[in-house]
Amino acid sequence: MDKQRLIPLIVATALFMENMDSTVIATSLPAIAADIGTSPLTLKLAITSYLLSLAVFIPASGWTADRFGARMVFSIAIGVFMIGSIGCALSQNVHHFVIARILQGMGGAMMTPVGRLVLLRSIDKSALVNAMTWVTVPALIGPVIGPPLGGFITTYFSWHWIFLINIPIGLLGIFMAMKYIDPIKSEDPERFDLYGLVLAGIGLAGIAFGLSVAGLGLLPWPIVAGLVAIGTISMTLYVMHARRTGSPVLDFSLLRLSTMRASIIGGFLFRLGIGALPFLLPLLMQEGFGLTPFQSGLVTFASAVGAMGMKTLAARIIRAFGFRYMMTVNAVVSAVFLAACALFTVTTPLLLIFIILVVGGFFRSLQFTAINTVAYAEVEPAQMSRATTLVSVNQQLAISAGVAVGAFSVESTMLYQHVTELSAGVFPPAFIVVAIVSAVSAYFFWQMPDDAGHEISGRKAVEISSRKGAEKAATKAASEGTGDARDQRLG
Repeated sequence: MDKQRLIPLIVATALFMENMDSTVIATSLPAIAADIGTSPLTLKLAITSYLLSLAVFIPASGWTADRFGARMVFSIAIGVFMIGSIGCALSQNVHHFVIARILQGMGGAMMTPVGRLVLLRSIDKSALVNAMTWVTVPALIGPVIGPPLGGFITTYFSWHWIFLINIPIGLLGIFMAMKYIDPIKSEDPERFDLYGLVLAGIGLAGIAFGLSVAGLGLLPWPIVAGLVAIGTISMTLYVMHARRTGSPVLDFSLLRLSTMRASIIGGFLFRLGIGALPFLLPLLMQEGFGLTPFQSGLVTFASAVGAMGMKTLAARIIRAFGFRYMMTVNAVVSAVFLAACALFTVTTPLLLIFIILVVGGFFRSLQFTAINTVAYAEVEPAQMSRATTLVSVNQQLAISAGVAVGAFSVESTMLYQHVTELSAGVFPPAFIVVAIVSAVSAYFFWQMPDDAGHEISGRKAVEISSRKGAEKAATKAASEGTGDARDQRLG
């Protein structure tokens, strides 16, 4: 297998392991809680410690990769995640479980952004769309097969194996990374911004943790609001600090690049809406339709089928239409399929639900591939580590916000309908709300230049006509190799 596919698959093993681990636990929560002698509610609060650890350590990932080498940090991060997984399997009480999940979060915080950095520094820009596709598909499958796999393992084996299955996957990832990834690191790493890391860590932890537990009934609303407020204040102080330092851990100056700005702002809104789907859909299937966790997981597996179908077509679609037009239209199309979930009722045939989820999964996966790729279209090699850190933080906040918005919408509907129990009738407004939020992202994708990301997409760049209406058009061939890509960017 050539490097253009092998390295993305190596990176995908880590993302698959992390994404599946996060979702598989939800199905087995009652069994784990009963075995270690605590309540599911308490254990849910403990699991959010993973998000807390993730938010605190992600900002340090870029500098760490530059200082010690992306390959080495990526491999060590997988090892730390594996140690945390073993700790979870051996946990005897809730305190042990919390410590193990924090350790997993430290590993996960480095695996995702550093894995992307490995990809960006190893793959030519002209092949980046295909590379991102190979990374995205396994990463998307993890959260989808997580619920049925967790239910199956817990029912027929033991919940401990949920964490132990990470070990062979992690060992394979470390072996392949050390053997096939080049030991690339920055020759002149920047000064470490410790003060900025503290401010950003507190800010992200407060916002991500607060949003993650909002609407889940785990903490009183005043405490949730306090966490988000503290996080917001700390992030505001960080932004003020970042303007005065030459090496910020989160470099917001990258938002001056049109493609990065669209990927961050538009991507946040799109992920916020889509990120609520894995939270809302299993609840609708189980609480609304009365399906078992295993049956619910099998239905939602349809999204993975759509994602796999996208794998062979993403590069062709982006090459044919370009990032700007494709992402704008596809954001709306994906939002429509998300809103279609509001039409699901107890009498809706499962086959129809399956078809809608398959097709919707195709378009959602295509959009994720485009968002993750176009972000780096204008980023210089020296800024890649900062860019991957910023993108990873944005993703984490978007997913947390998606769960919060979905939960808040369901709670608001229950208050409006004067009901106290979850039923199928309280979910449609939530799907409509998150679909609208996702559709709004199309505006920010449309703001990109017409030839945005042409070095990556392989589509010919079009020179935009002047505002006065002069119809001057000139085309130039998009790059097919590294040398041509650099020449075109310099030009």
